[in-house]
Amino acid sequence: MNVTFQDIEKAQRAIAGQIIRTPTVKATRLSLRSGVNIYLKLENLQHTASFKARGALNCLLNLDDDAKKRGVIASSAGNHAQGLAFHASRLGIPATIVMPKGTAFNKVQKTEEFGAKVILAGDNYDETQAFTHELAIKENLAFVHPFDDPHVVAGQGTLGIEMLEDQPDLHKIIVPIGGGGLISGVATAVKHMNPDIEVIGAQADLYNAVKRHYDANTDQVTGGATLAEGIAVKTPAARTLRIIKQHVQRIESASEQEIEDAIFNLLSSEKLVAEGAAGAGLAAIFKNKEEFKGQNIGLVLCGGNIDSRLLSTLILRGMLREGRIARLRFEIDDTPGQLADISNLIGDEGANVIEVIHQRLMQAVPLKRAELDMVIEARDSAHVQEILTSLRGKGFKVQQMNEVA
Repeated sequence: MNVTFQDIEKAQRAIAGQIIRTPTVKATRLSLRSGVNIYLKLENLQHTASFKARGALNCLLNLDDDAKKRGVIASSAGNHAQGLAFHASRLGIPATIVMPKGTAFNKVQKTEEFGAKVILAGDNYDETQAFTHELAIKENLAFVHPFDDPHVVAGQGTLGIEMLEDQPDLHKIIVPIGGGGLISGVATAVKHMNPDIEVIGAQADLYNAVKRHYDANTDQVTGGATLAEGIAVKTPAARTLRIIKQHVQRIESASEQEIEDAIFNLLSSEKLVAEGAAGAGLAAIFKNKEEFKGQNIGLVLCGGNIDSRLLSTLILRGMLREGRIARLRFEIDDTPGQLADISNLIGDEGANVIEVIHQRLMQAVPLKRAELDMVIEARDSAHVQEILTSLRGKGFKVQQMNEVA
């Protein structure tokens, strides 16, 4: 079954009032930095912090009464699980979500909080999906695929209509790609509304199966640990791949470092929490900023479900790279007042001391000397160099420790 613009319009009418019509806003600071007019579709503001709720809801609404009574099942460890669980609970439809063993507890908890029954099965996604299909047959449950379903694709496409209604003068739209359900729906919608608009897919380098298939007409195995776990799909669906080849002009991919930088930039510049998939989209813009300069570029900020511990580490790493946090190592006389003098000098330079490690026992340090590590917060890397110059001018032996490449 193909997906048409009329299917997407029908989905839009069906889900209206049951999902959040998220805004499309200009990313002012990122636009100034890049020279590109960047407009963000804030799907991280959905009830479940992801666009996936749109397709899941549309699929549920298209079930017959008997299927709704029996219940639905899906295999997912992320946004599809929560979107399906949330709307199934609202509609009174029993939902079972099968997740791989070892899925983070917070993801299990969030899905259960939305009312779904969670089963842990399989050591990887393929094993989990196989178990899910077996259980669906055994218990006569309706299987809801995360992307290879026409109702899911149509539901995701509704955000494309909203983007062009809010910003009709977009030249290009960047859409993250995992299995291709989102970009299939968005591309079908926006190309119908404006045939001249260019749709560009964004993937992680480690999971660029669609790019490889699209560019070289070959499907190669990919994999590895990625920040963009929401789009970590090894094999695109034939349905979505067909739509991509019809409506999408090109596919870009981003390295893990580029994705990490993009997530940090969204948070630090625009105060927006984004997951790795959205980071891949912003990375694609910055990689092509010379080509895109002066153009109006839409980006689907597809979700904000990033692990809080991972996010905290990412923030610190980003601040280290920008020089806003620096570790300074001193070799000082082991006499009273040295620590106070250094702290006062750093404070006079307008920086904050975050952490102090005072080491007397290291054999590499002379007996009457001590090693002192200080973590400071500064304005930027230039400010750190000013502080180092001032400290050395006062006679302190100090070096900056490089902890992040």
